[in-house]
Order: sequence, then structure tokens, then C-alpha cells
Amino acid sequence: MAQTTESIKSQVEILSEALDSGQFKQVARILNTGLSPSDIAHLLESTPPRERSLLWKLVDKELEGEVLQYLSDDIRAYFLSKLNAQELASVTEDFDLDDLVDLLQQLPDTVIGEVLNSMDTQDRMRVEEVLSYQEDTAGGLMNTDTITVRPDISIDVVLRYLRRHRSLPPMTDSLLIVNRRDEFIGVLPLTTMLVSSTSATVREVMDTEIEPIPVNMPDTEVAMIFERRDLVSAPVVNEQGKLVGRITIDDVVDVIREDADHSLMSMAGLDEDEDTFAPIGKTTKRRAVWLGINLITAFIASAVIGLFEHTIEKVVALAVLMPIVASMGGIAGSQALTLVIRGMALGQISGSNIRWLINREFLVGLLNGLLWAVVVAAAAIVWFNDIYIGIIIAAALVINLIAAAIAGTALPIILKAQNIDPALAGGVILTTVTDVVGFMAFLGLATIVYG
Repeated sequence: MAQTTESIKSQVEILSEALDSGQFKQVARILNTGLSPSDIAHLLESTPPRERSLLWKLVDKELEGEVLQYLSDDIRAYFLSKLNAQELASVTEDFDLDDLVDLLQQLPDTVIGEVLNSMDTQDRMRVEEVLSYQEDTAGGLMNTDTITVRPDISIDVVLRYLRRHRSLPPMTDSLLIVNRRDEFIGVLPLTTMLVSSTSATVREVMDTEIEPIPVNMPDTEVAMIFERRDLVSAPVVNEQGKLVGRITIDDVVDVIREDADHSLMSMAGLDEDEDTFAPIGKTTKRRAVWLGINLITAFIASAVIGLFEHTIEKVVALAVLMPIVASMGGIAGSQALTLVIRGMALGQISGSNIRWLINREFLVGLLNGLLWAVVVAAAAIVWFNDIYIGIIIAAALVINLIAAAIAGTALPIILKAQNIDPALAGGVILTTVTDVVGFMAFLGLATIVYG
């Protein structure tokens, strides 16, 4: 049984102390008899690199394959790199097809070939079929372990057919109905079959209103369909309408989690599979790239400030108040940006409602700008005893909040149209826009007023 987060935390502490004291037998016993494969994987992900390598060596060979299925891509790739093709084939022998394909997609082509050659013909053909589809599509997500029946047989025949199986594929809630050309025509829910007369035919009780999922549908759309229809599994068909596999809810949950991780991590310029305990060199290299991009945008904002150097020298208050304008714009823009990215992920935004959304954000930016302009202007006038500085910062705030709201709404849509990830690039571009507009409005107005 999977353990709670608190329990895992205590296990980490216990195992860490045992490793430090060299009690490897105790550690191996806890790992291999006291924890499930998913808990072992969580434990490995919660451990720094040195201890992680030691723990992996203590995991029983029979458990390695199951543990690998639950590891994040980054950590799994590290352990896979230590195995040769024969060891890989042995470890993945009991993998479900979809999990095996996910693992193989992380390996070099030469290693994939060696692993495929070690399989029997039937298994190799099934794996190659799924590998032929893009990883982030229904085809890359599906499993080919389907149970199909014809519509013209009786329920009694179906039941006798099922009893010949030693077990049913995981997450089997329905049998899939196909004709003699293997074209999908409907499903037979197990619950319906069990309460139907054994003399009835499949055609009489099957559900033909279920829409199959096209094999090339993006996995994010698959996840939305599962959410809307409360599905446990769904059939997948090719362009000719022939059944090629099925997708189950456990794989869809992985997609939802990966998408959530991607959105969160991308805003910081990180990969969704970023290892919390990755080595210093690796972490530094990954973050340095994004810091460099942000540095370029910071220079752009600084160049705008430099254009008004003489004005700032005359009125020192401008230097004190500049961060307020940029900060307020940044927050307002981030609110709109996050809302739109979320709406796009949920499939709520389309060409028919973009104009309404932009108009709404314009008015929200205007109203918030006017509200906080009054507050900030009053504070600035009291602080510096200068009514002009209050008017200048009030006007700049209104301008920047409107620009931020419009930019935050439009940027994700524009980036998506250019096939650029809005979660990855939206934040840094938005920051540049709000900084440049804010500084330009504030210092430009000050230059006009103070000369």
C-alpha cells in the first residue's frame, strides 16, 4: 500500500541515517520489503545524488523495472544510462506496452534497436507500432492490449471467451466491438454485460454513441475528453476508423500532471522533469541559459532609463519612484498572462472570444490603474511635497497597467500562433514590455514637465 507524504519523509530520514552509519542490510530490507515500487521511486527522487545511487544499488533486481516506471524522466534516464541492452530488456520484460514505449523513447536509436531485437516477433511488432506515433499524441499514449468482440455473438459466448483469459488488461471497464474489417463500431460496458440476458447478442446491448479518439489527437486534448466525459478508458482509431488500441485513465493522469508541471516550471525557464536534487554543475548550466535571456531584457529596460539620465539627475524622486511603476505593471500583466495561459490549457479560448477578453482586460487595467493611481499619487505628493510628481506617476501607472493587461492577454495568443510555448516565453517578454512602457511613460512625462 502506498504511504503518505509524512511517512515517506520519515523513511528518508531513517534511510539517510542508516546509510551514513553503513547499515546497508537494514536499508535493503526496508526498501525491498517495506515499500511499494512507487514509494521507492518517490524516495529516490527525494534523495541527494550520492545517497540515491547507493539506494538504487540496494533495490532488488526484480523490483528495478517497476520502480523505473514511477521515476521522473530525468532520473530514469540517468539509471537507464548505466544499463546495457540485455539488462534493459530484462528490466523491462514485464512492462505494460505504453510504459515500455515511454521508456524506449528516452534511449538512443541504437539501444532501442538492440532492445527490440531481444523481443519476440509479436511483442516487437506491437512496440514498433506505438513507436511510430508521436510521443505527445493519442497513438504515443495508447496501449494495444485490447479485448475485442464481434457484434453478432451472444453474451454467453462473450462470457465463455473471457473465462479463457487468465486475467483482463488493467483498467478494463468495457469490451471493444469491431466488425470483420477491425473497424470500431461501439463498446460493451462490463456492467451492462453482467446484467444482460446471456441469450442477447452484443449488438442488442452495446453502446454505439461512444466516439473513438483519433490516433493523431494531441495528448492534451485527450486529457480534456477524459475529464469532460469521466472516462476510465477510451478506444483509439486510425484514419480508416480501424481500432488500433485504447487509452486508460492512469496514462491520462500522467499527462495532466506533466502539463501542470510544465506550466509551472516553464515560467521559471526550467524543464518539467527538473531533478530537485540534480548535481550543482547540471543545475547551474540549465539555469544559466535563462538568466542570460533575462539579462538581455534587463539591458533593454536599462537602455530606456539611460535615455532620461539628465531628467533623473534633476529630480531624484524619479529614481525612488520608478520601481513602483514597473512593479505594478508586472503584477497586472502576470495576472492576465496566467489567466489566459490557463484558459488556453483548458481549451476555453478561441477566435470567437479573444476580442471580448482583450476588451475586458483593457477595462480592468484602466479601472485598477485609476484606483491605484490616486493612492500612489497621494503618497508621492505627501512624500516629496510636489504635486507634479504625483500627477506624473498617476498617469504613468494608468498607462502601464493598461499596457500590461493588454500585453498579458495578447502575448500567449500571439506566441501560440507562432508555435512558441507561452508558458516558457510569455513571462520574460511581458516583463520587458511592462518595464519599457512603464519607464518610458514615467520618465517621458517627467521630461515634458520638468524639461
